[in-house]
Order: sequence, then structure tokens, then C-alpha cells
Amino acid sequence: MQDHILNKAREWASNLYFDKNDREEIARMLEDKNYHAELQERFYQDLEFGTGGLRNIIGVGSNRMNKYNIRRASQAVANIMLKTFKQDLKVCLSYDCRHYSQEFAKEAAGVFAANGIKVYIYSTLTPVPMLSYSVRKLGAHAGIMVTASHNPKNYNGFKVYWADGCQVVPPVDNEIIESYYAIVDWNTIKYQNFDFALNRGLIHWMPQEVIEAYYQVIDGQTKRKDLCRARGAELKVVFSPLHGTAFWPAKEIAKRMGFTQFHMVESQSMPDANFSTVKSPNPENPEALARVVEMMQTLKADIGFGTDPDSDRLGVVYLENNQPVYLNGNQIAVLMLDYIFKALDENKKIPAHALVIKSIVTSELQTAIAKKYGARMEQTLTGFKWMGALMAEYERNGTPYNFIFASEESFGYMGHNQCRDKDGLSALALMMELTLYHKTQGRNLTQALDQIYTEYGFYQESLLSLDYLGMEGSEKIKRIMTFFRTQRPTQIEGSEIVQVEDYSTATKQFVRDGKSEVLTTPKSNVLGFTFGNGNKLYLRPSGTEPKIKFYTMVKSDVGSLQERKQVATQTIHKIEQYIQKIANEL
Repeated sequence: MQDHILNKAREWASNLYFDKNDREEIARMLEDKNYHAELQERFYQDLEFGTGGLRNIIGVGSNRMNKYNIRRASQAVANIMLKTFKQDLKVCLSYDCRHYSQEFAKEAAGVFAANGIKVYIYSTLTPVPMLSYSVRKLGAHAGIMVTASHNPKNYNGFKVYWADGCQVVPPVDNEIIESYYAIVDWNTIKYQNFDFALNRGLIHWMPQEVIEAYYQVIDGQTKRKDLCRARGAELKVVFSPLHGTAFWPAKEIAKRMGFTQFHMVESQSMPDANFSTVKSPNPENPEALARVVEMMQTLKADIGFGTDPDSDRLGVVYLENNQPVYLNGNQIAVLMLDYIFKALDENKKIPAHALVIKSIVTSELQTAIAKKYGARMEQTLTGFKWMGALMAEYERNGTPYNFIFASEESFGYMGHNQCRDKDGLSALALMMELTLYHKTQGRNLTQALDQIYTEYGFYQESLLSLDYLGMEGSEKIKRIMTFFRTQRPTQIEGSEIVQVEDYSTATKQFVRDGKSEVLTTPKSNVLGFTFGNGNKLYLRPSGTEPKIKFYTMVKSDVGSLQERKQVATQTIHKIEQYIQKIANEL
């Protein structure tokens, strides 16, 4: 084991700042060579800031999620708050159902309170969108959500939001990161006991009126309120929060909208840090919705939903011939956007300067829909923080816009702009409403999608995600990105590559004539290839998980709708076979 790893582990074993039990755990691992591989993973680096904060496996060590790194991160955020804003500083805090989430949130609260920053913390586990909304509603200067989203049960995390309710972006995120790494003496971190600070009036429970105001935002998003109230009882819904934070607000939202046949999967309705009924609490994965499907089949339900632990993602499933049909994130977003515009158009309420936002790896079908209704389509890097940052830029510059919808293919959607992160609760409300509408028109969601494909052409997208764990996996991901960046192919499976976008250098190169232009998006470790037939392939290492993602986006225009679907599926299969081959060789 390398000396710097051993030295760091020894420091944790001897530093009296750390609790006795934690010191003793590291000391035992140092004495037992069987644990040296584990020590290497725990100490080969300091825990890094990824997409908006920290996320990793829970445990003792510099590269693990624990109360010490929570305090360190909180002090870093407090430092930049104190530097940026002048007085009467406020921060909002929330947490999900994971191991130590509440404890970590209270640790963070203790640091902010000790720095003279007024804390508003939810009294129970609460979804991400409510946290983002509360920052804006209370005029707070920052927000913290303790969550690891849909990661496995042994993970936790620390998401940082700024005064606009959006996850931190440059330059603020870099300032926080610099402040975080500058804290080398643990004893310089200010800290007060939670209960002590609560009694002193430095920590406050989140006011109920903030929660009520969020429900009013959902109500304001509804496009056909009369339909929901008059016929909402006709839609039979099954929902699972997958043991997470949506268990209490989802039922309330359904009740207020008029969806009285709202059935919760009871075995998954209560918080469970072990997620004991699912392999992974990720509604992107069909297996996570297995109990939803079982209940749907028993009740003959129209639609089923699942949200991840922090309720920013929504999964959707429905039945055809009593068999489940799982929608992917692009399909869900397309249904939403099409429904919103059609509802607005019926009432002649499409506003001037209508704005739709999506990530670069999200379906181009949305661009076609936005164009039809005269809306502006903006694309950002993956992550709702970039979408929130775009809106903030519009607002700073006085650029007129009327927000319509934002989405990314990874099951994130936002039908309002009163919070600045993806919102699984408002997405749930919108999907219930549009499913009811299509039902009253005699359509299921397959038929609704086919109507859209018939109108705009058939688009299909696929995500290939390859997992590579630990330090060795991190090196493999780097090799894959280096290969495609420096030895990039001229064609893949017979399709010529005509355009290359390298977001790490912010350049777009046109292969045929060698010309290039500057990309206006922030720099990021993302590669994009456009083929001569218009299809696209993007590569992106995850910012929060040990994996690399390949996004294939195709459009098929020849033949019947069924023939177009077959061609698109075959094209994606060939591209993914090529990717697997290269990844295996590297």
C-alpha cells in the first residue's frame, strides 16, 4: 500500500477529533493485512465533490461519507456564504430515508448554526423539489439535501443548492470545492450541538406554510383541473415511493387533484434505509417496479408509478393485455411536452417567448414538438443544475421567457419553474393528469406515443451504462474516454461520423472539411458524435456513480411505423455491440 494512504489512515486512527470507535476501527484495519485493500479504497483520496456535492459509500475514512466530511463540506459552504452574502444568512436543510441521513442533516445544521447562519430544517424526511422550493420561498442563501438519490443502500450524499434553489454551478461550486480542500485542520470547523442551537433559536423547523405553498405550485401546473375533478375517480393509480420521501406528499397531491383511486404499495410505503424490497431503489429499472406491477395486475389499474428515495425521478409503467409496459425517460418527457402544448393550444394560451429546456442527450423529438408550437428549445449539459443556471442567466440578462418544461432522459422532469431541480412529485401529478386525459379519449399511452411518432417521425434512444468500480474502474473509464477522444473512429458499423463535439475543450469539429467552432456550454468530460444520417452518440462518465454512459439517439424515416421501429432498434444494437467490443479490449 502506498505511503500516503498509510499515513492518512494512521492520522485518522490517532486524531482525537474523531470518535473513539471510529479511531479504533481504522486501527484494527491497519493491523490486519486482510483489510489493506479496503483501506486503500477508503483513503486513496479525499471525498470529491461531484454533481453538486458529495456522494459515496458510508463509512469511516477520507473517501467515505461520514459526519466528519459532512461537517467539512458544511463549513466550506458556510465559508462561501459568508464571503458572498452580507447579513441575515439563511440555509434550508432536508434529508431522505437513508442510513444516517437525519443525523448528517443535523450535523450540517450544527455547523451552519455555529457560523451564525440561521437554519430551517424539515422535521421529517422530505423530497428534493420541496427543498429547492423552500430555498426560493424563504429567500434563503443556500440549501442542503442529504441524499444519495437512487444509489444502493450503502451510499449517502450531500447536495448543495444556492440562493436560486439550483444546485451549485461555476464559479460557486469551484469556490466551495477550494474551501473544502483548504480545510486541513479538523478543529477549525465550527460546530454546535443540534439541540443546543435549536434552543438558542439558531435552528428552526420548516414552517408548514412553505409546504402548503408548494402544493399550490402543483395545483397551478394542472392544465385540465375540471377534467381531473370531474373524472379523476375513473383513473386507477398504483404508486410506490420505494421506501423514500414521496410517501406522504404523493398521496396528498393525488387527493387534492381528485384522483381518489390512488393505491399505495404498502410494503414499500414506509421509509426503509435498507430498501429491503428492491435490489436498487431506482425507478429507471423495471425490476424496482415489480410490486407496483403486481398490484396493478390485481387491481386492473390504469397506470403505475415509482419515485426514487429523494423523489426527484419518476418511473412509469402501464398494462397492455395485463402485461407491463415500461416507459423510458425520453418517452415520458415526450408525452408530457406534447400534452402540455396541446392543452395550452386548445385554450390559445401558448405564451410568447415559450421556453423548453432539455439535456444534450435527451430526445430530439422534443425539439420537433417545441418547433411546431413556436417555442425556443435550449440544450444544456446533463444535470438540472445547468437548466436552472440557464434560467438564472435569462433572468440576470433580462431575456424574456415563459417557462414551459424541462427534462433529461434519466427520468427527470419539471413542469414548473418554482423550484430549480427535477421534480418527481410534479411529474407524478402531470402524468396522472395526461393519462386520465388519454383514457377519456379512448387511448392508452402506447397509442398516444404512436400518434406523436406518426406526426413527427419515429425517434428512439438507448442508454448503455457500463459499471467499473473503485480505483481500477476509474482508470478504465479514463482509458475508454481517451480512446474515443484521441483514436476516435471515422465510422461505426457503416455510419460515417461527420461531427465531433468535445465538451472538455468546448469545441465542435466538422470532420469532412476540418472546420471547427466553439461550444457555448461549460466544459465537461463529454464527447458527442453525429453521423451522416443524423443519428448521434454521446459518451459521459457519471459524476455521481462509478460508471460510464453511452447515449445512442436515432431517427428512422423509411417505411411503416412498425418498420421504422425495427430499423431503429437494429441500428442501436449494432452501435452498442461496437461499444462493448472496444470497452472489453481496453
